[in-house]
Amino acid sequence: MPSHAYLVLEDGTEFPGTPFGAELESLGEVVFNTSMSGYQEVLTDPSYCGQIVAMTYPMIGNYGVNPDDVESARIQVAGFVVKEYSKTYSNFRASMSLAEYLRQGGIAAMEGVDTRRLTRHIRDKGAMRAGIFLDRKGALERLTAHPKMDGLDLASRVFCDRPYEFGRAGLKRPPIAVYDFGVKTNILRLLDEEGFAITVYPGNTPLKKAIGDGANGVFLSNGPGDPDAVEYAKTLVRDIVKEEIPCFGICLGHQLMALGLGGRTYKLKFGHRGANQPVKNLETGRVEITSQNHGFAVDIESMKGMDDVEITHVNLNDNTVEGLRHRRLPMFCVQYHPEASPGPHDSRYLFRRFREMVAPR
Repeated sequence: MPSHAYLVLEDGTEFPGTPFGAELESLGEVVFNTSMSGYQEVLTDPSYCGQIVAMTYPMIGNYGVNPDDVESARIQVAGFVVKEYSKTYSNFRASMSLAEYLRQGGIAAMEGVDTRRLTRHIRDKGAMRAGIFLDRKGALERLTAHPKMDGLDLASRVFCDRPYEFGRAGLKRPPIAVYDFGVKTNILRLLDEEGFAITVYPGNTPLKKAIGDGANGVFLSNGPGDPDAVEYAKTLVRDIVKEEIPCFGICLGHQLMALGLGGRTYKLKFGHRGANQPVKNLETGRVEITSQNHGFAVDIESMKGMDDVEITHVNLNDNTVEGLRHRRLPMFCVQYHPEASPGPHDSRYLFRRFREMVAPR
């Protein structure tokens, strides 16, 4: 194992450290996550495709990893950066160390990085291209050639190849189509708990296919990349409006619904990634503490003047749009992650709301 590694940002800033994952270089967009736990769920969340994730919590790896706390079939991040990697782990569910997990997944990782300084730099300058390098020679040239996140359809890199069923089946379970743009496993688990018969479809599947298979509702999943680049999803939302079929969207699904309804999206300076984002429900006045992971947001100005669309939730940190609903049709969406994993469970009522839309008990 090499003794040194370097996180190099496209503005030339360098952060030295020590490698502890796979012995390779990795390029992506560097972002930070403020969660105190849940690093395995973060690593396997498809929404992090193409990103190097830095954890702000200072010690990571102390409870190891296990086969159950995964949000997809593989590690999705482009790289992983921490202040201190705990070489000793202790948890009755653990099956291996974090370092071994990263090496098996072929993911570059660094420890010993001043993550406080890195986080402040990202907040000041914005999320940007970066790389984990074992040799700094030519690093900036390689970064310059790497594509930026803007304009990238990363959903097509992570969604499933063919439709599949998830969870329990049964004649009394209302069938829904989950459109996979990078869906997290815990979303599917909660939809299963609500009593749906779930079929997961690739994100570019025509709506007529899902309806022909018997779907009574549509779920638009989370996912990575620039929502404006996912052209096939805009067509999907417009078809959902025509069919007036119940629809619920989360994260990227929220952004795609807004685009399909005629709104716009834009890239946030450094995004929202963590498990303690305060969101106000404008319908009830209650504040929900939410788990979030996104770098793009819905342009609130683009939604004003739409008689059929109502903003239902706002972020109390920066007043960005966190939820929408259609006034006339059974369609709603949220920017945050009500399924959490990791994070609080304040917003799980949204899954029950979707069930009542599709098939009232």
